[in-house]
Amino acid sequence: QNIGCDDYLGSDKVIDKCGICGGDNTACKVVSGVFKHTLTNLGYHKIVEIPEGATKINITEMSKSNNYLALRSRSGRSIINGNWAIDRPGRYEGGGTMFTYKRPNEISSTAGESFLADGPTNEVLDVYMIHQQPNPGIHYEYIIPGDNVISPQLLAHRRPGEPLNGQLGMPESTDQEEEDLHRETDTLTGQSAGTFPVIQPGRFPSHQPENQVPAVQPPRQNREHNWKQIGKTECTTTCGKGSQYPVFHCVNRITHEEVSESYCDSSTKPIPEEEACNLFPCPAFWDIGEWSECSKTCGLGMQHRQILCRQMYANRTLTVQQYRCHHLEKPETTSTCQLKICSEWQIRTEWTSCSVPCGVGQRTRDVKCVSNLGDIVDDEECNMKLRPNDIENCDMGACAKSWFLTEWSDRCSAECGDGVRTRSVVCMTNHVSSLPLEGCGINRPSETSPCNNGPCAGKVEWFAGGWTQCSTECGSGTQQRELICIRKTEGNFDVLNPYECSYLEKPPGQQSCYLKPCGSKWFHTEWSTCSKSCEGGFRVREVRCLSDDMTASTQCDPQLKPEEKEPCNTQDCVPEIDENCKDKYYNCNVVVQARLCVYTYYKTACCASCTRVANRQSGFLGRR
Repeated sequence: QNIGCDDYLGSDKVIDKCGICGGDNTACKVVSGVFKHTLTNLGYHKIVEIPEGATKINITEMSKSNNYLALRSRSGRSIINGNWAIDRPGRYEGGGTMFTYKRPNEISSTAGESFLADGPTNEVLDVYMIHQQPNPGIHYEYIIPGDNVISPQLLAHRRPGEPLNGQLGMPESTDQEEEDLHRETDTLTGQSAGTFPVIQPGRFPSHQPENQVPAVQPPRQNREHNWKQIGKTECTTTCGKGSQYPVFHCVNRITHEEVSESYCDSSTKPIPEEEACNLFPCPAFWDIGEWSECSKTCGLGMQHRQILCRQMYANRTLTVQQYRCHHLEKPETTSTCQLKICSEWQIRTEWTSCSVPCGVGQRTRDVKCVSNLGDIVDDEECNMKLRPNDIENCDMGACAKSWFLTEWSDRCSAECGDGVRTRSVVCMTNHVSSLPLEGCGINRPSETSPCNNGPCAGKVEWFAGGWTQCSTECGSGTQQRELICIRKTEGNFDVLNPYECSYLEKPPGQQSCYLKPCGSKWFHTEWSTCSKSCEGGFRVREVRCLSDDMTASTQCDPQLKPEEKEPCNTQDCVPEIDENCKDKYYNCNVVVQARLCVYTYYKTACCASCTRVANRQSGFLGRR
């Protein structure tokens, strides 16, 4: 037959959720709630108060966070995670019960921390949260006895037939004491977190439980057998303060031989009392925590873990100074980690040509972030600090400069005899032509050209020639004319020395002129070198429309625009061998690679190499 929770043979009574033997689960109350307050300050914040006598305690963080739960007694003694020291998960004794502190694996789990205890507690306990990030919510639940309920603490320790200690004659508490015992207050918000009755040890009703019959003590008499201590149980621990109990057997009083327990009176058997044993401390050991999350989501990162020197004593693990673990090799606190291979930058194309033929421009190339599987992914998957440039400046060297010229004027400066025609000349930077052009240099093209409109006729006198063409075709300019002293004869005239006409008033030889406002007109450069020396090439020049102040204009007549390109060297190619065309230096290939053959000096110093390149390019352009 089984023994019930009331210690009677054949009883079918069991302890209910309230901890009451033979109870019907109505003698207690369940207190639960969720702490969701928004906190601002870092540090310890009180969550809930666990009253004395509470059982089935469950304090659980609703999701993983960087916060920690903490527990301490009302007297101020730290039980778990006190004084800014984080304890390892494990079992901790406090408030008369054993708390199980759980902290799930930091990498693989999303569950939060928790405190679990069966109870009952023998003092008021406070639960705190060490606030470091937003509160995910703390769920708390525990069971407290209802009114007029016998404490399960005393039920568990009394002997059958013994009266309940403190059952009678207990002084009543004052109303103020009851109010203090029945109130749980949240110190953060100042609002009541719930009111519930609490049964204090030794405060019980004045009636006995049902089926409770005091045992009848047999009369003392001389017996042949009695109970004798023959030894002790094995110590519960090998170190750090364990416990053991005396072992009693029934023996013959005379021979001290062990006999069946039925020969002895079971009511007189001594109750084994707990005795401390193996009081010396256990050796210190390294308590190794879980690895933290990897510092990198891909590639080589770092992870950390907490290593504490711990020592067991009195069924509790304590953190001690690290020198006590010096006899052991300390485990590593940091380690490398790699969750996956990172994506990497790949250069998919070569640099493009420079955006300008001369001067400073830009060039680009295609750069993509590619996963370890070869797929193109978003740039954020790669390390932006290591991204290769996909655009950069390029310097094509100084731009060529060319002489820009207008067409010759239509009129000669003299109506008869020798005169001149004029044109405008300006040196400008060339940004258009792709063929190499010589710089402006010092060989400025002539702005005048001789002209003659035939012989002149006259008479003896100061002879004034015709005014020259205005020095400018537009705007303010000057005109000149020649003055000579002549003696006219029939059909011709003789030129005399000027003093022969000194007595005559000499006409002016120069005057100002203004033909018209200067409008826009076409300017062009000299023709470039022909692209081929034979078999038909082409040459180019740049044509621009410029206004009076030599700025770009759109007012020129398109019908009068000079040609920008024309064919040249259409004759057949005849191989020519120049005995004087030789390379003067051994490294002329560098000159060719640097494209310096366009300059006269290098073209002469590396004649053979430059000629070969020119012939190859001519052949290539011809095939195109």
